[in-house]
Amino acid sequence: MAGKTKSPLILWHLLSFDAPTVATVWTWFIARAHHVSLRASSLAAMAAAVWTFYAADRLLDVQGAGADALEARHYFHQRHRPSFMAGITVCSVLLATLLPRIPERAIRLYLILGGLVFGYFVIIHATRSAHRLPKEIAVGICFAAATFIPTVSREPGLRLVLLAPALLLAALCSLNCLFIYAWEHPGGSAQTPHPVTATALAHLNGLAAAIFLLSAALACLDHRVPWSLYGAVAASTAALGLLHLNRPRLGVLFLRAAADLVLLTPLALVPFL
Repeated sequence: MAGKTKSPLILWHLLSFDAPTVATVWTWFIARAHHVSLRASSLAAMAAAVWTFYAADRLLDVQGAGADALEARHYFHQRHRPSFMAGITVCSVLLATLLPRIPERAIRLYLILGGLVFGYFVIIHATRSAHRLPKEIAVGICFAAATFIPTVSREPGLRLVLLAPALLLAALCSLNCLFIYAWEHPGGSAQTPHPVTATALAHLNGLAAAIFLLSAALACLDHRVPWSLYGAVAASTAALGLLHLNRPRLGVLFLRAAADLVLLTPLALVPFL
């Protein structure tokens, strides 16, 4: 394990930098594609909030969890718990200082989303009822919603226009979580997954194909949205599928980190904006 953590990609994942990087890139890309200018403070707040959420979630996962339910990221967070707690404190202070610079409409939408996320935390960690929620689906929806809020709060007229790409990004994020679940539990899990999750796991290749084809089709047909937005979803979906096909030759920890790395396809499409 010590040797593996020297890899920049693995460290990026273990330090919980993967999710905030993906969220910040997509937030900027969505706004830039529609000529919406975001302040650096908005992007910094996004990165800090997402990192805090994921770091706290992984620390809470360790509490009371059996050894068979923990992955490398959980052990890493447990080993460096004081450092992560200090980081969460710093990010919380940073968010408090950035809050006045965020538009009021965006704050209202984030409060709604935050209420849903808080409810998720309570149900998952306080009541220990994770099996009653399709966690992978919920994470995908919340993650995608957070990245679109800065753009639609500044341009409310884009809400309906961006509904299709928002749903596709949510589907992509959920697919990302589902693939990770499948890779980390190749022989099944001690805890029975939600029926919706179990059904999706049984049809991963079909779901990936559907998301890819729909994104590719809308890139050609939906002229209200820049094709690059749909193209990024399609490219990430294809990359996840390739990782899945090559999973026997790749380690689980590498797959877990690479699954988030392939969500950074917007960076490759920046020249086409």
